[in-house]
Amino acid sequence: MQWHGRSVRKETGGRIRFARSKRRSEVGNSPADSHIGEDRTKIIRTLGANQKIRVLRAQYANVANQKSGEIRRVAIETVDKNTANPNFVRRNLLTKGAIIKTEIGDARIVSRPGQDGVINAVLI
Repeated sequence: MQWHGRSVRKETGGRIRFARSKRRSEVGNSPADSHIGEDRTKIIRTLGANQKIRVLRAQYANVANQKSGEIRRVAIETVDKNTANPNFVRRNLLTKGAIIKTEIGDARIVSRPGQDGVINAVLI
């Protein structure tokens, strides 16, 4: 779990001793680490009893061709580039902004697979 709150250190470098423990709203979740593989999703309960759908594994992406205006569901072959982290390319992790190789060409992921539950991409 991640903190997602105030720093443990003061500006001077001293340690802050908190008067209370973490609240439920302050605790984060571990990353989804969406991979290429047979489709697998997970439903997460969020604040206010809302839901997020996490993509754990995905085989296909909805790729939009901006010139022709058509959207096709195509197979993902591999991750070519990921500006979020160079190690994500080796691990084939799917995140927003990652460039993936598909059957119809290279595409950039524009959705957030760890939160949206779907992979939408735009042809480059």
